[in-house]
Order: sequence, then structure tokens, then C-alpha cells
Amino acid sequence: MLIEQMTNKEYKNAMLLYSSALNLINTNLENINNEFAIKLKSNPIEHIKYRLKTPHSIARKLEKRGYEPTLENALKYIDDIAGIRIICSFTEDIYRIATVIEAQTFVKVLKIKDYIQNPKANGYRSYHLIVEIPVFLSGHVEHTKVEIQIRTIAMDFWASLEHKIRYKFESEIPSGIHDDLLECANIVNALDEKMLSLNNDIEKAVNMRQ
Repeated sequence: MLIEQMTNKEYKNAMLLYSSALNLINTNLENINNEFAIKLKSNPIEHIKYRLKTPHSIARKLEKRGYEPTLENALKYIDDIAGIRIICSFTEDIYRIATVIEAQTFVKVLKIKDYIQNPKANGYRSYHLIVEIPVFLSGHVEHTKVEIQIRTIAMDFWASLEHKIRYKFESEIPSGIHDDLLECANIVNALDEKMLSLNNDIEKAVNMRQ
């Protein structure tokens, strides 16, 4: 069982790879953000969060998908053991950052899910990438999967609250609460659109004065 493998050398080696991959991506993103700040006088990335899934969370996800909760199955079937979340100010920044990440020579993009253009039924919006990162060890290279989520501050606020609510119910959210969450998701989307429009108007006004 995965939980029993927590102290195994094999499990620790796997977590080292995921942790190293997160560190590599995080450093790369900080460099990109610093470059934007110097060249464009703009910081598209507000902040970055990253985490490794706990053994309990991994086991639960495997069991939900019908797999035995073993380390072998976790490495084979779970794409988001290592996850990094990039929080941006505006929607257009999401696609700007995604384009830069996808163009990195050391990043192999495995999957793209655009939940901004195609929101989930509950209203969830975010841009997801599953990528593979080369982790250089003492004698060899290990290609390690990482999930990257890119969203605005408003999207992240909604998603965090929705996650807490869903966790409390442990299963399906009651229809009334689901409808309220969907309404809030639409309000959040309208807010993102309005703030982007306002920011563009400000940029135009500033450029005209220069």
C-alpha cells in the first residue's frame, strides 16, 4: 500500500524527483517574471504556490479511479503529484505565461486543458498544463511530470472556496449551493473581464500622455 511505502527509499527517491522538478520550474518562472519587469515594466505573475500531494491524497485519488494505491500506480497514473500554481493579475497574462512555458526547450508539454475558454460545469476556470521536466541527478536524468495551473487572483479565490466547500460535503455539493457557486463563478469572470478592460484603458491613457 502507498501509505506503508512512505518511509521506503523508493518513495523518498520519487518525491525527491518531484520536489526537484518544482524547484526547477519555480526558478525558471521567477527569471521570466524578472525579465518582464525589466523589459516591459510589468510583472504578469503575482505569486507562485507549489506543493507535493500527500500519500493519503494520492491513495484516495488512485482508489477513486479504480487502481490499487501503490507507488507504481501513483507514478504511472497520477499526473499532479507535483503541482505548481501561478497567480496572475489579468486573464491575458495567463496566456502570456503559458506561451512562454510551452516554448521552453527543457519543457515537454504532455497535456493542455483550457478551463477558461471551456469552464467546468461548476464554473471552475483555470489553464492547466501537464509537463515533463528533466531532473539532472548525479549519474542520470529523470523526466518528471508536473501539473501547472495558471489563473487570475479572482479565479484562485473562487477555486479555493469551492475546494473547501466540496471537502466539507465529501461528495456531491447540494444543488442550491452548486447554483450559488456557479453564479459566483460567473461574477468572478465578469470581474476579470472588467478589470482587464480597465487596465487596457489605463495603458492607452498613459501611452497617449508620453
